[in-house]
Amino acid sequence: MRNKYSAIYHDLADKIIHHIYPVGSYLPSETQLAQLYGTSRETIRKALSALLTNGFIQKIRGKGSVVLNLQRFNFPVSGITSFKELNQSQHMNSSTKVLCIEDQYVPLEKFDYQSDSDLAATYVERLRIVNDEPIVLDRDYILKDCVSKIPYEVAADSLYVYFEGKLGLKISYATKTITVEHPTKEETQLLALEPHQDVVVVRSQTYLEDTTLFQFTESIHRPDKFNFVDFARRQKIN
Repeated sequence: MRNKYSAIYHDLADKIIHHIYPVGSYLPSETQLAQLYGTSRETIRKALSALLTNGFIQKIRGKGSVVLNLQRFNFPVSGITSFKELNQSQHMNSSTKVLCIEDQYVPLEKFDYQSDSDLAATYVERLRIVNDEPIVLDRDYILKDCVSKIPYEVAADSLYVYFEGKLGLKISYATKTITVEHPTKEETQLLALEPHQDVVVVRSQTYLEDTTLFQFTESIHRPDKFNFVDFARRQKIN
């Protein structure tokens, strides 16, 4: 069962998506929303904070919360967020098309990773589609030492739900690199890119809680559909 602020967040997000609160308009004030939903201003602030984090609004001092254009979706670079979780948090109306599942060795040179031996993996290639438009091509290499086999229905839904919920793996942290590159002919076709349009490529290595490396991922994004966001706090150096 959803807690109160989460229910309010999802209700407001739905109204933004369906243009009840159009782009450029302001949400009702915290006081008005508290009265509307019959709750405290603190609960409303939590819901608004979630909307802010997920790119639905921007807070303007002295004016309130303005609704942002949702053509681009915020993808958290520093976190480890599955596409299914991103879809749920940002109401993206997405679907996944599984293009390939097969046994392969990890192309270590692509990830600039050094190993004394080849790493056997299950290769999963998936096309992510939002509002009938292809926006990201995901290529995952799941090491056989950690997960021996991945069913098709798992790849079509969520790898992380399967890893954490079914297999009990404790996913902990990842290292990531982000580059802008020229796409291959296949990538251009799959992502419906314009001629000479580049792509943003995020390559990551993901580790379990005991520091075991278990996943390599290459995500190829259409730059006109995704924002990459991070949170940074200035720290003074003494």
